[in-house]
Amino acid sequence: MAHRIYTTSFGSVYPHYVAKAERKARTKAEVDEIIRWLTGYEQDALEALIGDGTDFETFFAKAPALNPARRSITGKICGVTIEEIEEETMREIRYLDKLVDELAKGRPMEKILRQS
Repeated sequence: MAHRIYTTSFGSVYPHYVAKAERKARTKAEVDEIIRWLTGYEQDALEALIGDGTDFETFFAKAPALNPARRSITGKICGVTIEEIEEETMREIRYLDKLVDELAKGRPMEKILRQS
């Protein structure tokens, strides 16, 4: 199961992140800001990756600057405690899932981006 998500294209899941945020009156721009904060990608590179079929494993492996503050993202996502996920790529995916969840739940961007 885990292997399958690694080979899933990031661009095929990205619209689901945006839809989840927009259902709760948040924006695509906020989703993009979260992804840029987490990975260090510039917006133009992010947009290219959304469209080119890059899989999750490659998306995170080639991220220019994974934010060290991401380690402060804790809690459960899909019933799994993030801090207990040993496999690195899966943990990165779950960090992103958790950030999008926080956005959809109305958390302020400063808190989502661990700025306060």
